[in-house]
Amino acid sequence: MQAYETERAIEAAMSIASSLGLTAHDAVVLHNSNKLTLRLRPCDVLARVAPTTDQSARFEVDVAQQLAAAGSPVAELEAPEVYVRDDYVVTLWTYYEPLTEPIPPADYAGALERLHAGMRRIDVPTPHFTDRVHQAQLLAADHDRTPELADADRAFLAGTLERLRREVSGSGRPEQLLHGEPHPGNLLSTQTGLLFIDFETCCRGPIEFDLAHAPDEVGDHYPGVAHHLLRACRTLVLSMVTMWRWDRYDQFPDGRRLGIEWLSELRKATL
Repeated sequence: MQAYETERAIEAAMSIASSLGLTAHDAVVLHNSNKLTLRLRPCDVLARVAPTTDQSARFEVDVAQQLAAAGSPVAELEAPEVYVRDDYVVTLWTYYEPLTEPIPPADYAGALERLHAGMRRIDVPTPHFTDRVHQAQLLAADHDRTPELADADRAFLAGTLERLRREVSGSGRPEQLLHGEPHPGNLLSTQTGLLFIDFETCCRGPIEFDLAHAPDEVGDHYPGVAHHLLRACRTLVLSMVTMWRWDRYDQFPDGRRLGIEWLSELRKATL
């Protein structure tokens, strides 16, 4: 969010917290992109704030509630509702003090395996992973949304996305509900164990698509992985996130530099 949006979003979150009897005199920005993640103090509650045009909050809350009931390793909600204040939608979650030790790959794989097991026990309508790929393909075709992307790079990304979409979707591997982006930023190491957060990206697909977001070593500890498919999924995911960094409306911190860096990595990976 831009600075003026951030200020209003913080005010909305603190106002909602106060209305629920939570003491919120201060807010620390933990992450700022398309959504704002805040630590409200002294009540120590985590608030996720998005513009009301974002329709994912209710979905994320529903998924988190069902997964918690299924015993999955997920962060808990502080309140089970979705709150609207001014032009913002706010959800409130338990704040966990993070541990600083690196997460062993075997523990990461075990947590993801347990998450996938819980996801097989719940029923929520979700898009297919190819729908997310299609959104990246639309960006590649939209010169107005990606004006700084050179023609040669645009053609390369579009071709890579289409080739890998076909390869992964035609693999014949079993598909299930997935987190969608279980990268290290969405896995908390806490005193209560490893907990996944951010379920707005849930989709259906092979488990290799989720593993492609984790560090490479994690796939070595997850049972039953098709490693050739995992390699294809890693390149597909890199293609998608690279394409998103060229969107003129992308608010990912330092996004354009990363877009250039990842484009170079992607060319090396497809040699």
